[in-house]
Amino acid sequence: MTEAGGRALIEARDLHRSYALGQARVPAVRGVSISVGAGEFVALQGPSGSGKTTLLNLLGLLDAPDSGRVDVDGREAATLSEDERSDVRRDRFGFIFQTFNLIPVLTAEENVAYPLTLKGVESSARRARARELLASVGLPDKAQVRPDLLSGGQRQRVAIARALANDPEIVFADEPTANLDSHTADGILELMRDINVSRRVAFLFATHDPNVVRRARRVVTLHDGAIASDVRA
Repeated sequence: MTEAGGRALIEARDLHRSYALGQARVPAVRGVSISVGAGEFVALQGPSGSGKTTLLNLLGLLDAPDSGRVDVDGREAATLSEDERSDVRRDRFGFIFQTFNLIPVLTAEENVAYPLTLKGVESSARRARARELLASVGLPDKAQVRPDLLSGGQRQRVAIARALANDPEIVFADEPTANLDSHTADGILELMRDINVSRRVAFLFATHDPNVVRRARRVVTLHDGAIASDVRA
């Protein structure tokens, strides 16, 4: 289910994923079907162990299901080669992580430009794009600063700028406010909502944070690896 008239960017059908625990298999995702459309702002909520991060990883092509399928613009992900999957993640998806995942030896500018380096973008164009994005997230004066000299909120802003480097259609955010104080988290959420509205970039969050859930335009609740509800604001 996507926004009325919206194009489905990602569509999953009857996803199952389990993991080995000793001699047993523990189900993490059980029979999930979901689609996310262009410009949506969606929160996946549920208690720890409900399958939020596993589902996020499946939809973001960071993991593969045991059964079921994920389609990207109507093409089944399982039919893509690993190089093609990497190209989709690099060119069409953005990722924001709870622990920021910035490269500590690189400056903020170099971290933001890194996805463009992987794409083969020329050096001066990379630098210009990185500075533009850092300015857009409120960090025009931090381009030459390394992550260890930035606050948690500033590091998350750099991570958001990096996620936008290749103009993604959708950003997958795994607990993006978990390591931030409430005031900083509010600012980060406001920034992501502004990006969602102004750029029509879809956001899909896995979260425990009630502030994220409150701001979402659609809330999908998971319980024991299955969708318990899917509600629009």
